Amino acid sequence: MQGSKSLIWVFRAYVLIFFIYLIAPLVAAGVFAFNDSMFPSLPWQGFTWDWFFSSSDPKVGLLHDDRLLRGMGNSLYIGVIVAALSVAAGTCNAFLFERRQFPMKSLLYILMIIPLVIPGVIIGISILLLASMVANFLDREFGIFLLSLRPGIPLIVLGQFSFLTTITSLVIAARLQKFDIALEEAALNLGASRGRVLTTVTLPFLFPALFSAFVVAFLVSFENFNTTLMLVGSDAPLTITMYDRMVKVGSTPVLNAMSVVLMLGSGLLALASVLAQRPKKAEGIAVAAME
Repeated sequence: MQGSKSLIWVFRAYVLIFFIYLIAPLVAAGVFAFNDSMFPSLPWQGFTWDWFFSSSDPKVGLLHDDRLLRGMGNSLYIGVIVAALSVAAGTCNAFLFERRQFPMKSLLYILMIIPLVIPGVIIGISILLLASMVANFLDREFGIFLLSLRPGIPLIVLGQFSFLTTITSLVIAARLQKFDIALEEAALNLGASRGRVLTTVTLPFLFPALFSAFVVAFLVSFENFNTTLMLVGSDAPLTITMYDRMVKVGSTPVLNAMSVVLMLGSGLLALASVLAQRPKKAEGIAVAAME
């Protein structure tokens, strides 16, 4: 392509069209959040903040929509728990597959990857059926009623955790592969315990991957719909709440306002993830373990 100006211009045009294709729906959703109209569509009726701050009908803004706010709270709660569990399990998996040799390692690695290629609906249905079978058996045979095995937040956490752990494991393992094991050996030679080496040498090196894995897991959990739909109970997260609103009422600009908030939040988290992965000097890490 370096010798063909026409191909270079074709490539630039393709990249431009591709990014327009990605950004145009987001821009449209954001613009209609400020349209002084009852419907998120043209014609433009004027600029307004009502869909964010209004407290009176018919334009009840996002900050006064109790159902959407409750759904967002549920999604935040679920996302933080699932992300924390996934990062913890993913860290253990990364060390297990990168540092240890054991029988059937390849088979177990494949089993860990499989959730990525299974449709979310199938995962949700499978977990729902398994949980229902166990709950019904305990209730029938022992009179034990476990609410956590019924559709609701605990089951949503279990369903999302089942495939998000795969993502976090891959992200953390990729970072662990770049770690120089000599740093740990140097710290051990200087007299540091294995626990001290882990907390002052290895985990600080892995922190960018841990943070990025947490952000990715949180965002995927927050926007997950297919698996969550199969496991939801009375406390619906935001995606289910928005879907239910669209089915019953239709699309309204308050949903566009929520989309603007989500886009800004996702962008800030993505920026924080990029900043966390900025390269840092590894010099002196082993010595720091002894200080």
